[in-house]
Amino acid sequence: PSVLLAIMLAAGVAMCNGLSSAQLAANHPVSGGTYEYGHRWLNPSLGFTAGWMFLCAKSASAATAALGFAGYIAHATGMGASLPLAVGVVVLVAVIALSGIERSNRVNIVIVSIVILALMIFVGTGFSSAVKNKAAFQPLFDGEKLTDLLQATALMFVAFTGYGRIATLGEEVAEPRRTIPRAVIVTLLISMALYLLVAFVGIGVNGFENLDGSLALASKSVSNAALPMVMLVGATVAMVSVLLNLVLGLSRVVLAMARRGDLPKATARISESTRVPAVATVGVAVLIAGWVCVGDVKLTWSFSAFTVLVYYAITNLCAIRMKPGERLYPIWPAYLGLAACLTLAFFVGWEIWLTGLGLIIFGLAWRACF
Repeated sequence: PSVLLAIMLAAGVAMCNGLSSAQLAANHPVSGGTYEYGHRWLNPSLGFTAGWMFLCAKSASAATAALGFAGYIAHATGMGASLPLAVGVVVLVAVIALSGIERSNRVNIVIVSIVILALMIFVGTGFSSAVKNKAAFQPLFDGEKLTDLLQATALMFVAFTGYGRIATLGEEVAEPRRTIPRAVIVTLLISMALYLLVAFVGIGVNGFENLDGSLALASKSVSNAALPMVMLVGATVAMVSVLLNLVLGLSRVVLAMARRGDLPKATARISESTRVPAVATVGVAVLIAGWVCVGDVKLTWSFSAFTVLVYYAITNLCAIRMKPGERLYPIWPAYLGLAACLTLAFFVGWEIWLTGLGLIIFGLAWRACF
C-alpha cells in the first residue's frame, strides 16, 4: 500500500521540478531543456552535465520501454527471445520520429488515447471491488521501511518526467510563455490522478504482495474475461508512446549540444523535408539499442532514476538563479525540488549512483579534452 504514498511524494517532487522547468522554458524557449538553461543561468560545465545526464537518463528509460514492449509481446505469444523485438520497436519508433514532428504528434495522440481508454476500463471495472477490500490497504505505511519508501519514490519519479518533452521541444511550441506552464501543470495533475487510481485498483483487486507483475496480470483478478487482453494491448501501446516521446526529446537535446560543439556538429543537421534533426534521431536510436542489449529492466530503470534526479536538481538550481522579473512562481518550490532530487538520487542503490557519478566525471573529462 505504501506505493500510494510513493506516488504522491514523487508527484510532489515532480510538481516542484515542473514549475521550475515551466518558467525556465517560458523565458528561454529553445530546444535542449536544462542543457540550455544551465548555460544561460549557471555555467557551461553544469549545462553540459545536465545535457549529459539527460542523454543517460532518457536513453535508459527508452530502453526500459522497449524491453517492456518486448516482454509483453513475448509473454502474450510465448516467444522466448525478446531482445530482437525490443530492437525492432526502437527502429520503428525512430522511423516515425524521422517523419516529422506533426506526424509524430498525430501518432502519439492515437496511442495515448488507447492507453487512457485501457486504464479507464481497468479502473472502472475494478474500482468498486477495490473500495470494498479495505484490508488490502492496511497498513498504509510501515514506519520501519522509510528507506524502501524513499527508494520507491525515486523510482516512481521517473514515471512523472514526461512533461520534460515540452521543455526540450521549446522552440517548436506556439506561444511558449503561455502554453508551456499550462501544459506542464495539466500533464502532471492528470498523470498523478491516473497513477493513483490505477495503483489503488491494482492493490484493491490483487493485493499489494502481487504488484510485482504487470497490470495485464493483475487484471486477471477482475471478473471480466476480456480485461486482461485489453490491458495487454494498453500496456504494449503505452511502451511505444513512452519510447516515441523519449526519442523526440533526446534528439532535440543532442541537437542543442551539437550546436554548442559539445557533440559532433553533424548531429545538428536538420532535414530540409521534415525539419527534424535526422542524424541526431538516428544516433539516439543506436544509443537506445545499445542500452536494450543490457536486457535488464530493473537496472536501466534504476540508472534512469539517478541520472534524471541529477538533471532536475540542476533544473531547480537554474530556477533559483532566475531574476525576480523572470519568475512566474515563488522561489521556494525550486529550493524544495533541489533538496528532494539530491536526497532521492542516493536511494536507488550504491552501485547505480557510483556509476552515475563516474559517468558525470567521465563526461566532464571528455568535454575538457575534446
